[in-house]
Amino acid sequence: MHRVIGQVLVLGRKMATSGAEPQILVQYLVLRKDLSQAPFSWPAGALVAQACHAATAALHTHRDHPHTIAYLRELGRMRKVILEAPDETTLKELAETLQQKNIEHVLWLEQPENIATCLALRPYPKEEVNQHLKKFRLFK
Repeated sequence: MHRVIGQVLVLGRKMATSGAEPQILVQYLVLRKDLSQAPFSWPAGALVAQACHAATAALHTHRDHPHTIAYLRELGRMRKVILEAPDETTLKELAETLQQKNIEHVLWLEQPENIATCLALRPYPKEEVNQHLKKFRLFK
């Protein structure tokens, strides 16, 4: 395990000094804030798990896309931004908007409740998707 981490760090340093700056890719996640509040009151670990499920599902679903391949090739340079949606309706509306704009994503549905908890985009250049996410603030 230490070897992999060491190789990733060395790879990251090599990339930084090569002179050619690779395109910065970001994976955006939008997590429901209301799940942390009454009446739901989910613990922090459960919310983190939802974000992890959504992120993993998006990466797996879009694993053959060139942006995803590049994102996973640079493990030491991965960037994720976690935003908050106030409720399930807002999250589903965002999913609909992204679908209409052909922005690839996964809407994670927690089972057996079948409720939308988190939305994860595949990795994108920030400038391609931030206009659709600017009304969401960082998750707190």
